[in-house]
Amino acid sequence: MSRRREMQILIRTYKEETGCSEIDMQEVAAFAARHGWPLPQPKSPLEMLAKQFADAARDEIGHDPKSGKPYRVYHAVPVGNNGQTNLFHWVDIREAPRRRMHKSLMNRREQMVGDGFQLTLDAMFWNSINPNEEPIVLPMDLTPDIEWRLNSPDEDGKAA
Repeated sequence: MSRRREMQILIRTYKEETGCSEIDMQEVAAFAARHGWPLPQPKSPLEMLAKQFADAARDEIGHDPKSGKPYRVYHAVPVGNNGQTNLFHWVDIREAPRRRMHKSLMNRREQMVGDGFQLTLDAMFWNSINPNEEPIVLPMDLTPDIEWRLNSPDEDGKAA
């Protein structure tokens, strides 16, 4: 049985023993530790610093000098994996060759598709077990939402 599956079973055990229907994962972790679950080894200082740099890179926003619209400066490009850890290199959008930028954008799009797929399955299931409730319908065509945000004013009253 996988470690992840064991954790899922422990979450169910926590819910059964406490009677909680909404759970705080900090409390589940404390419960697991009390029941002998081994605590993870902390990351090395270098791994922690690399994560902080990746977060800083992900958050850097530039502005198109022509339109004034914001864009993300650094993009993560998948380059493989090292055992269980996915490896990424970061590229500046202003310097990225088309092939690398395309790979980064397609990776992010695939994450969106995966999220939309699972969201649809979750809504379908909730609707099926709650036949007396109004069904939750979530449109998956995000084009109107994106257009709306592209054309909505920012804090200065200008369109994004």
